[in-house]
Amino acid sequence: MTNETFKGNLTPLKVLDTTLRDGHQSLLATRMKTEDMIPIAERMDEVGFWACEVWGGATFDTMHRFLKEDPWARPKTLKKYIKKTPFSMLLRGQNLVGYRNYADDVVRAFVDKACEVGIDVFRVFDALNDFRNFETSVEIIKKNGKHFQGTICYSLTERRMGGEVFNLEYYLNKAKQLEDMGADTICIKDMAGLIAPYDAYELVTALKKQFQAPIHLHTHYTSGMASMSYLKAAEAGVDIVDCALAPFALRTSQPAVEPIAAALMGTLRDTGFDLNLLVGLSQKLEEVAKNYRQLLDDTKMAVIDTGVLLHQVPGGMISNLVNQLKEQKAIDRLADVYKEIPKTRRELGTPPLVTPTSQIVGVQAVLNVLLGPYKFVTQETRGLVQGLYGKTPTPIDPEVAEKVLKKGKEGRYEQYEVRPGDVLPPELDKVKSETAAFAETDEEQLICALFPSTGKVFCEERKDQKD
Repeated sequence: MTNETFKGNLTPLKVLDTTLRDGHQSLLATRMKTEDMIPIAERMDEVGFWACEVWGGATFDTMHRFLKEDPWARPKTLKKYIKKTPFSMLLRGQNLVGYRNYADDVVRAFVDKACEVGIDVFRVFDALNDFRNFETSVEIIKKNGKHFQGTICYSLTERRMGGEVFNLEYYLNKAKQLEDMGADTICIKDMAGLIAPYDAYELVTALKKQFQAPIHLHTHYTSGMASMSYLKAAEAGVDIVDCALAPFALRTSQPAVEPIAAALMGTLRDTGFDLNLLVGLSQKLEEVAKNYRQLLDDTKMAVIDTGVLLHQVPGGMISNLVNQLKEQKAIDRLADVYKEIPKTRRELGTPPLVTPTSQIVGVQAVLNVLLGPYKFVTQETRGLVQGLYGKTPTPIDPEVAEKVLKKGKEGRYEQYEVRPGDVLPPELDKVKSETAAFAETDEEQLICALFPSTGKVFCEERKDQKD
């Protein structure tokens, strides 16, 4: 690769490190403990990462539920060791770090507290790319003077970018909406590892021509294309990419930072990273990683899922489907479910397959195969059709909508066109009242607001330990 390969007036490629969040979430069920992050934290601060992703996604849930750690303490603890590199988190818009839409008062309180405990960069996304679900969180991010990374979930209906829905025009229109909202950076979030190298090149080229905000590309190694896509994106002028240290990279995680840095050495996109420092960090991380090896999926020889190139179903969604079918003693119907997913997805408005819409589509597809089309409808499917998650990329099939919204003799469930947050009454005062006996701080109250059942157990156990 020569400097002639690259387009435009380019600067060193910036890297956001995902080791401490998406790396172990993707590979190890988000089970890495804060105490195991500390041994590498100070040296990670010396690399020169654009940011370190340390929080958000599933970390808040797994920390209080399984690790018995206070989720709010992690960023505060890591700030003692990582003092120069900004902290990033993944925020699901109105879903925050949970699995439903929360009322605006909860959103405001959560984002305010996240700013207070040390989050600098907020990667905000919505499963439907309905940016009305960003409005409340962005208001508070901006009020606190923090970095708003507007995010577009990357999805496909065909093998490559294009077709009637997820084409280049779709992504450019979404980026324009984010620019109008004041996004400090624009991120393409490819959660399933579907972006092909030449599509990455085309998309980044078009975004760089049209927008001033830096362009950030996030993908997963799932399909095996991710490192190739990063190199083509680098040629096209992408500003930032996501990588992890090698022990927590590849498979369903991000590309490893070490070979990306080595591949770009001596070019206009040279990261400037010290390869010896990176390798040393990975060796140190290997000492910690052995404690979690039992969580790594070693059921296959291949470290990539070539099947995703055909069916485009994210790895996490596949594991959920398999578990559902096993519980119903119907694993032999997996092939039928794979055929049903595109149909169910289309009927439900072609949502990108990311949390929580991947689960909604996947569960409903299984039910459709086992029981018949929409004979049983989950509460989440009904909420999607009602508009409680937002506006879907394409209209919901009218016949399916009638089946889903039918309310027996009582009539029909209501559909909404407004911003989902507008139909949710305030929640926080009620939570404070109901948890007063065991949630002693505003941070604990927010844990209970987001996760009422497991949050209560966590706070009660903490209170018992103090007493």
